[in-house]
Amino acid sequence: MTTADTTPAPENHTFEADVAKLLHLMVHSVYSDKDVFLRELISNAADACEKLRYEAIANPALFGDDPKARITLLIDADNRRLTVEDNGIGMSRDEMIEALGTIARSGTKAFMDRIQAAQGGEGAQLIGQFGVGFYSAFMVADRVDVVSRRAGSEEATIWSSDGKGSYTVAPAAVDEAPARGTRVILHLMEDTASYTERYRLERIVKEQSGHVPVPISLVEKPGAEPQEIADGAALWVKPRSEITPEDYTDFYRSVAGQFDEPALTVHFRAEGRHEYTALAFVPGSTPFDLFDPDRHGRMKLYVKRVFITDEAELLPRYLRFVRGLVDSADLPLNVSREMIQESPLLAAIKKGVTSRVLSELEKLAQNDAEAYTKVWETFGPVLKEGLYEDFERRSTLLGLGRFKTTASGGGWRSLKDYVGSLKENQTAIYYVTGTDLARLEASPQLEGFRARSIEVLLLPDPVDSFWVTAGVDYEGKPFKSVTQGGADLAQIPLLEAQENTGAPATEAVTGFIQSVKTTLGEAVADVRASERLTESAVCLVASETGMDRQLERLLARAGQLTSAAKPVLEINPRHDLVVALANLGEDQQALREDAAHLLLDEARILDGELPADAKAFSQRLARVMRRCVP
Repeated sequence: MTTADTTPAPENHTFEADVAKLLHLMVHSVYSDKDVFLRELISNAADACEKLRYEAIANPALFGDDPKARITLLIDADNRRLTVEDNGIGMSRDEMIEALGTIARSGTKAFMDRIQAAQGGEGAQLIGQFGVGFYSAFMVADRVDVVSRRAGSEEATIWSSDGKGSYTVAPAAVDEAPARGTRVILHLMEDTASYTERYRLERIVKEQSGHVPVPISLVEKPGAEPQEIADGAALWVKPRSEITPEDYTDFYRSVAGQFDEPALTVHFRAEGRHEYTALAFVPGSTPFDLFDPDRHGRMKLYVKRVFITDEAELLPRYLRFVRGLVDSADLPLNVSREMIQESPLLAAIKKGVTSRVLSELEKLAQNDAEAYTKVWETFGPVLKEGLYEDFERRSTLLGLGRFKTTASGGGWRSLKDYVGSLKENQTAIYYVTGTDLARLEASPQLEGFRARSIEVLLLPDPVDSFWVTAGVDYEGKPFKSVTQGGADLAQIPLLEAQENTGAPATEAVTGFIQSVKTTLGEAVADVRASERLTESAVCLVASETGMDRQLERLLARAGQLTSAAKPVLEINPRHDLVVALANLGEDQQALREDAAHLLLDEARILDGELPADAKAFSQRLARVMRRCVP
């Protein structure tokens, strides 16, 4: 009599759309270096071991009789198989479906958009930047089997896929599964069979994963004894004198999920009232999630080398681009998430690490201006958020700031440089905000400042409109917008070549400006002669007590402003067009009224806006043009 097979049949599942698209791109795109898959799998394995160590704090029985964490690479060259195995926390059936069948990262779409556009050698860099993790295995394998048993569970599950749109999940036989943890079996493609060569695997591990805090062993062939190729010694506990720049770079790539080199490494041990070690890196390129709306940091918290969480705010949000970790000797191992948020010790660590990172950036700015300039070009817009948010360190952040200005010739200037070049009787630091550097440089509001050789900061980032209005000053000099209120330039002498631009307005021009004000009525807050214009006929500015116009636009787009303030129209009383209009006879009143409205629309266009009434603008322009045609 034949016994019926009671083993459940494998369940078939389809990848969610984003995963299927990602896998297709990875398999069919060309990469200069596929080695990154091993780093990703080892990083996942190390995280699983760290998670077990953390959970075992409350439940030591999870260790069973195997308390020492390990990662093992098993080579089966005859069958073209490479296995990455760990004895970490493992996964249940549902956790495998969630972890391997879906992608929950906010950066998935951004990654896929970038990778589709990538060509040649950029692919490897993209993988490093976006940390695609487990899915990178399909670059080298035409099938991947994952067998996992969660710590403390009797049940094991096998997940299998060829990366072409679907996967299967089924119970695993007891003798096929690890006692605890996860086994990733890569069935290598024919052209990637070299990943079964010992020397190649050992080189990749040492270059990219040699400093993960879990020992890594290699089994050269089935039945052979494991040989340790990485000791799992935490890099951050070693003396700095024993660590090479290459060691730091390898560790940075492992902990940051990046494939570039760090622009700055900060490694120190704090002793005294609070004892902790910090190892932080400023990336050399822009992380994909730099402008993530959630703005979470990427610093990991360890306690006595046990990974606790990567969600503790160990740095302020304006330093969220910094990657690394803090290992505390004072926090309890069973620290809860609630305790983390409220812990005065964590607050002290955050203060100490923040101060040290900023101090190291100051040293870099002093000792290697070129390297610091690259950091500022990459992360300046984020660092400037601190000028708005962190009053305590505002002075330090202002010193770190670098700005394009009307006098910088396309380069960068510090505020120290700016203050050192102040003109006679200049009492403020002038700036103009906007969204485009070229448009800012062409702003008519800058003309009077150029005529006096007064330097103006050009601020094109959205955050600039906020921090300059937060009561900031530098060495006692307040920040003043060139598009708000009066220019206050009368006390600063003109350059010799520009002296004729300061001639007083004629009585006719004064009368014309008053008539423009009468004609425009409620459309503007005021019409006045301009000190700041030397070449253009008109410009718009905000009133002295009003909101800067760029900030007003940003708030309006965000729906945080119900109505905009009326602008002030400034007219250049020495401009040829204005003088000609002022000298028109009283019988030309209709033309003067059309000209008044057209001057306002011209100012709006120069300010990057559209005429308020396109039809009326067109009609007025047509009437004026007809007068010019015989």
